[in-house]
Amino acid sequence: MSDTHPTRTVGALPDAASESPRAPVWLTRLVWLLWLATLGVLGAYVLTDTLWAIAGIVAVDGLTAVMWVAVTFFSGIVHSYSRRYMAGSERLTAFFTRIFGFTLVVMVLVAAANTVLFVLAWLAMGLLMADLVGYARDWPQAQAAASLSRRYFLASSALVGVAVFVLWATAGVTTFEGVAAVADTLPFTTWLIVAGALLLAAMIQSALVPFHGWLLSSMTAPTPASALMHAGFVNAGGILLVRFAPAVTVEARFMLLIVAVGAASALVGKLLRTVQTDVKARLGCSTTGQMSFMLMQVGLGFFAAAITHLILHGFYKAYEFLSNGSRVAHTTPGHGHGETPSLTVVGALATGGTAAAGGIIFTALTGEGLHGDSGLLLAGLVVLTTLHAARQAFGRTGVSPAVRYGAVALVFLPAIAVYGLVYSAIEDVMAGSVVAAAPTELTAVHVVVATAFALVYLAIETGVYRRSTRLYVALRDMTRPAPKTVLTNTEEYDEY
Repeated sequence: MSDTHPTRTVGALPDAASESPRAPVWLTRLVWLLWLATLGVLGAYVLTDTLWAIAGIVAVDGLTAVMWVAVTFFSGIVHSYSRRYMAGSERLTAFFTRIFGFTLVVMVLVAAANTVLFVLAWLAMGLLMADLVGYARDWPQAQAAASLSRRYFLASSALVGVAVFVLWATAGVTTFEGVAAVADTLPFTTWLIVAGALLLAAMIQSALVPFHGWLLSSMTAPTPASALMHAGFVNAGGILLVRFAPAVTVEARFMLLIVAVGAASALVGKLLRTVQTDVKARLGCSTTGQMSFMLMQVGLGFFAAAITHLILHGFYKAYEFLSNGSRVAHTTPGHGHGETPSLTVVGALATGGTAAAGGIIFTALTGEGLHGDSGLLLAGLVVLTTLHAARQAFGRTGVSPAVRYGAVALVFLPAIAVYGLVYSAIEDVMAGSVVAAAPTELTAVHVVVATAFALVYLAIETGVYRRSTRLYVALRDMTRPAPKTVLTNTEEYDEY
């Protein structure tokens, strides 16, 4: 899975020259203008707190305004990067047309007030992304990856369609406002079909285990398309559950199921990442894990936290994909993929102290974790995430301990503060228009799931699992891309 673009050839420049060179320039400028416009929309919404709607078809609410800004910004970065990265590629105009079209479709998706329009946008988004995965038309592996992705995306669209159809057939609702009005009155079987279909669709879209295969088989996509996929496309699972939150939150046991599914996928995703040697594959497994954390936040009832997570993850993953070429160039084989060095006693204390401080800062800024509800587990996730990041940083031996222990606190704790402030701001913007938070009562089952998750997570951090060869082989098998999407002849790859 190389980062070299498959369609860039020595003879591509003359062919590309025949295409209009203005399309990439103008579409890039246009998407940045869209970003400026969405900033204005967000500002106007915050100042007026007014929801703009068109006859139950589209609505600009807090979620729409926030996501429009994020989507157009990520798209602008990808457009700008692609002008250099894709220079000389065949079908250059087609590539830019597709990524711009993808941006518009996602904007329609997050603004849809009508459930049918939402399904159509969901379907179009999947088909466009599958087309980008198979951008190299003459490369059989790319076409196989596109076909595989398309089947997953069609299945996801069908599940969302089932949920929308059942809501219309049984309750006569075709808007999200209508869904909120009837969600509590649906017969249990009807509700279970709707909620179950939505959860499965979100799992497929966000590449959660066991539906992660399409993501790890999609590495044939050009790097800018991969960045758009990991920074935006997979996040749609979170958008889906936020929009249908009134239906999803009806039953507390179902919310607990979402937490359990997310926790299991996060742990497996973390394990899968540790056995990867390819940069893009590691990033893919990382995406699976991060989307699992997003699903856990949904299950805990903190929808604004899920939106915050997917936006910040989008920034991080876009940067990781668009910079992975430079990372590879400066990385020596055998470095960067091994175990994190063991910590000293001082390092362990510093790691624990940093994690605890991160949790305290988050709780102080957001108020989550101060009550006997699922907010305690949300704060726990922040502590666990800070623990992992701090351990990784403290384990690096390239600088002196004094520098490490001082610098980590100066970097991580302000970062947690920024996260808490962003979360609070997004929660305020979403409040009143969509479900921003619906914390669930903390039960013994929550405690059992959280304890099991923390213990397994810490076991993974300490590397205990590495003692099992059988587990290693199983993990490698789970991350093996579909055979037809794997290139075995490098000379064939060089042709494209």
